[in-house]
Amino acid sequence: MREEQGRGVMVMERRSGLNRKRFGAYLQSDPAILAGDDDDFSPRHSNASTATSPVYNFEKSPASGEASPYLMSPWNQSASPYSKSPWIVPSGMNLYDDGFFARSGLVGSLVREEGHVYSLAVAGDLLYTGSDSKNIRVWKNLEEYAGFKSNSGLVKAIILYGDRIFTGHQDGKIRIWKVSSKNPKSHSRIGSLPTLKEFVKSSMNPKNYVKVRRNRNVLRIKHFDAISSMSLNEELGLLYSGSWDKTMKVWRIADSKCLESIAAHDDAVNAVASGLESLVFTGSADGTVKVWRRELQGKGTKHFLVQVLLKQENAITALAVNKSSAVLYCGSSDGVVNYWESEKHLSHGGVLHGHKLAVLCLATAGNLVFSGSADKNICVWRREENSGSHTCLSVLTGHSGPVKCLAVKEDDEEESPSPPGKKLYRRWIVYSGSLDRSVKVWRVAENASEMLKLADADRPYLTYKKQ
Repeated sequence: MREEQGRGVMVMERRSGLNRKRFGAYLQSDPAILAGDDDDFSPRHSNASTATSPVYNFEKSPASGEASPYLMSPWNQSASPYSKSPWIVPSGMNLYDDGFFARSGLVGSLVREEGHVYSLAVAGDLLYTGSDSKNIRVWKNLEEYAGFKSNSGLVKAIILYGDRIFTGHQDGKIRIWKVSSKNPKSHSRIGSLPTLKEFVKSSMNPKNYVKVRRNRNVLRIKHFDAISSMSLNEELGLLYSGSWDKTMKVWRIADSKCLESIAAHDDAVNAVASGLESLVFTGSADGTVKVWRRELQGKGTKHFLVQVLLKQENAITALAVNKSSAVLYCGSSDGVVNYWESEKHLSHGGVLHGHKLAVLCLATAGNLVFSGSADKNICVWRREENSGSHTCLSVLTGHSGPVKCLAVKEDDEEESPSPPGKKLYRRWIVYSGSLDRSVKVWRVAENASEMLKLADADRPYLTYKKQ
């Protein structure tokens, strides 16, 4: 179904019992390499450093082009053991039963042809999307519900907190919006970080300036390059922001005050993640993952560097924390996902191999981990509670461009009671934003591995590997 929505078009894809595609159709990927702008999906294009790693250039990357290993990857059906996989070959298991598709698969697509989708955030039945058009769109039940526009800077990150929305932009600003109590479709800008008052006050003191380049000084409390990531610690009432200016800043939400500006890395900060007690994690284009702990100092608090979890040549491109299992996940430009277990004092748990190009985004929900990549695919991993090992349950394909952002919420749709003696598994709604200018909506069940058994030939690509 296609409906005209202002200047854009919303495309909804729904599966019926008569015309439903087989499950294998969802797993087939387009082998064509997207020919986009050089920095269309770059996790870093910072003025903070003159060094430019080839991993950020999709067309010029050693992992793309005419000699691309993508053509030999497990995602290419013509050269893949998938051709013999039970995922696309009927087996004794009824993979194609209608009940399975009611639980898992592609639900629909949201298309507003105005720019690449760089950020997503979900709260209840509302989905917020940010793009390089400077617009923030609000969707409800797969239909456009509301929207508002910033003055400048594409929207690279969105954080929802009660009736407030924090948006991080390419121009280095964090803008604050509020939902009207009288009209939930109305959003008004109520400020920015830092506030004008704090900016003016801070600018009066020469000690508040830092030198960033030759003959250029900037205020310590203000980002001077793109906001790459934001993370919220609701319990502490703190907002963390990472930027290509190499810093992480700590904001107190109650009064919008910048509490700290931390020179966190030697190159652009691409990811920030909080959620494990007083710990904050940062990942950078310098190839490191660092751990910061909030501790008392005098009358206040300060974040101290306590550990460097990873140091490598490949850039860190994404971080995500699973609070329930206390695990940190890290995606990098070489296409792998590392993880560390907090209960084991942040010991390295292993590496997930599922992508042939850079991992651009990560999200967690329940026992599941989702990784989106420049190879246009989304891998769905499940962590086994007893062993801590991970298995790739499925690969969600359908985007024609790199997957730049992910958001997940629990599926609250009613379903029929499970048969006697059969465990009822949780389901999740996954939103994926791409540089193909669309957002796809998926339904994923945690029991997918009971339906799909990987052939031995697939395992080198899809299962957990311990270092």
